[in-house]
Amino acid sequence: MATVLTEQLSKIYREGSNEVVAVREVNFAAEPGEVVAIMGPSGSGKTTLLSMLGCILRPSDGRITVCGERVDGLDESQLPRVRRRYMGFIFQSFNLFAALTAAENVEMMLTLKGLERSKARRRSHELLEAVGLGDRARMLPRELSGGQKQRVGVARALAADPPVMLMDEPFGALDPLTRAALQDEFLRLLHELGKTIVFVTHDIDEALKMGTRIALLRAGRVVQYARPETLLAQPADAFVGEFVGADRALKRLALLRVADHATPGRARADAPAVGSGASLREALAALLAADADVAAVVDAAGSSASTISLAAIRAAAVAPRRAEA
Repeated sequence: MATVLTEQLSKIYREGSNEVVAVREVNFAAEPGEVVAIMGPSGSGKTTLLSMLGCILRPSDGRITVCGERVDGLDESQLPRVRRRYMGFIFQSFNLFAALTAAENVEMMLTLKGLERSKARRRSHELLEAVGLGDRARMLPRELSGGQKQRVGVARALAADPPVMLMDEPFGALDPLTRAALQDEFLRLLHELGKTIVFVTHDIDEALKMGTRIALLRAGRVVQYARPETLLAQPADAFVGEFVGADRALKRLALLRVADHATPGRARADAPAVGSGASLREALAALLAADADVAAVVDAAGSSASTISLAAIRAAAVAPRRAEA
């Protein structure tokens, strides 16, 4: 059963005879443990869609089901219960309480859930440890860097242990190095916890790195909902191809593992070596740097029984072994 399911979901703003369509007849499902990236040009309906999923905006039409409960038609008084039970929110602006320490920001969510003060304090420190901020628990937001503030935001969102995490540009305000490190940490933590994640991003590389599937919107409609490798290899139309970029073949190589495209055999003694868990993009870089056509594929112990070639990488870039919707 899908954790998040939308059916013919629409949001239309009307004023007199004027009608503005923000989201039109969106259908998608996010399965348990899946990471869904929502992308599209400015004004395509990304944040409106996320706000409806979070029961912040009420849809004009259609259905939203979260963890088996239909939530689109609930009374206003029931929505706080739905948000507390099913959802955690992470925003680009951090939204931390300036007068509270990092630990107190997390602790507040736990006490609101009904946890007694001593247990909430202990759990808040455990969550801060999990995001690498155990030694920053007593600091105020103004004493933290942007990346550290976002880690506090992640810990606070996890405090209620929601099955669904909704995120709007969660790493957009961070510098590239901090953003990449936090993406890696966040994915590791969320995969360990088995959360379903739906997030909005303007960064195609972030969507490809983090998303198990990507929903690409245009003028309020989903024009393609697919796995990253499918989006890159088989764009639904010219708009999708242009949006993901002319270098989509190279981007696709970053998603493919060397081990899945290697050929049994041994390379020459002077051939470059790449790890079996490396991406084809990394293998291509190693081959180009060594001016070689074939590299040895080595396992964690450093032994090799297979090779990867420029020809295999070229074939993988233009003709995927399988395409999944």
